[in-house]
Amino acid sequence: MIKAIFLDIDGTMVSFNTHVISQRTCEALDKARKNGIKVFVASGRHKTAINNLGNAQFDGYMTLNGGLCYADHNELIYKRAIDKKDIHAILDYSDKHPLPMMFVKEHTLGLNFIREDVTAMQEQLDFVNVPIVDLHSWADDEVMQLIAFFPIEKQDDVMRVIPGCDSARWSPLFSDVVPHGSSKQVGVDKMIEYFGIGIDETMAFGDGGNDIPMLEHTGIGVAMGNAEDKVKQSADFVTRSVDDEGIEYALKHFGII
Repeated sequence: MIKAIFLDIDGTMVSFNTHVISQRTCEALDKARKNGIKVFVASGRHKTAINNLGNAQFDGYMTLNGGLCYADHNELIYKRAIDKKDIHAILDYSDKHPLPMMFVKEHTLGLNFIREDVTAMQEQLDFVNVPIVDLHSWADDEVMQLIAFFPIEKQDDVMRVIPGCDSARWSPLFSDVVPHGSSKQVGVDKMIEYFGIGIDETMAFGDGGNDIPMLEHTGIGVAMGNAEDKVKQSADFVTRSVDDEGIEYALKHFGII
C-alpha cells in the first residue's frame, strides 16, 4: 500500500510551456492526501525558488536534490553542505575560466554573473530573480548546491576540479552540483525515516536525469511521458506527459485516487 508520493517539479508537476501546475494535478494530489497519503515535493530547486505550485498542499519538501529536507514547510530534518575545499577550488577555476554559477545556501541564493545560458534557463523555468554577488565572499559559508552553467562536453573537465561533488544534470544548459553521494534517493530515505514509512510504501514521479536515483529506489517509480529515454528505462511505469495530466493518469492507474 502506497503511503508516500514524491514528485519532481519542472517537467513533472509543472509544464515547461505553462510554467504552472495544472488545476487537475492539484486536485489529484489533494485527493491522494485526503486518502491518507503523504505528498512531498522532490526538487533540485531551492525552497525560495519554488514559485510555480499554485495552491497545491504538501506534507514536506525535499529540495536541492535531497540536500535540504523539510517536514511541512519549515521544520528542517536534514541538510548536507559541499566541502569547502571544493567551493574554493571551483572559485579558483572560475577565476581562470569564467563560469556562471549560483551558490545555494540554506536561506538564499547568489549568482556571480549572467551569460546567455543563464538567461535561457531563467526563461525556460520562469526562475526567480537571483542577486549578483561576489561569490568569493561566500567561500567559507555552508553552500548546499551549485548551479553551474557549462555544456555537457565540459562536464568532465569541471567535475575533476571538485572531486567531492556529483553532477545531478537534468538540463543541457546547466548542472545541479551536489555533495558526493547526495541525491533524491537520500532525500527520500531521510523523509520516510522521519515519517515512519517503508520504502516499499513509496511512489515517485520524475522526468530528468536527477530523478533516476529516486525512481529506481522507491516502491513504484513513474516516469513522465515527456521524460528522457534513460529516465523511462529506470521507471516501473511510464505515464502520460505533464501537458496531458500524467500525474492524474498514473494515480488513477494505480488506484491511488
